Amino acid sequence: QEEFVESGGGLVQPGGSLTLSCQVSGYMDRFYAVGWCRQAPGNQRELVASISKSGIPNYEDSSKGRFTISRDSLKNTVHLQMNNLEPEDTAVYYCCGGWSPYLYGMDTCGKGTLVTVSS
Repeated sequence: QEEFVESGGGLVQPGGSLTLSCQVSGYMDRFYAVGWCRQAPGNQRELVASISKSGIPNYEDSSKGRFTISRDSLKNTVHLQMNNLEPEDTAVYYCCGGWSPYLYGMDTCGKGTLVTVSS
């Protein structure tokens, strides 16, 4: 059984919005933090945002002010609201969990959902 199942990706125009959702299998609070990472073609995977089980968010500079991460521990879901999207946001977005809110601690991820920002 997959631990993280992402949904909500798609094609959106520059300046548009998109919400990604992730269903976590089992008890989500077994992870210290859950979050979203992304990987564009030819680039390394990078953290977008994460949130600890106590609800403290962590954003990379590129997503600050545009993206909002939230979690529902009762439903075991994680969401990423993305506003003012730019072509540079085009990537496969992965829902991840781990022992740290930073990229090196996100050691379990789903299969990803593709986000394409283009006119």
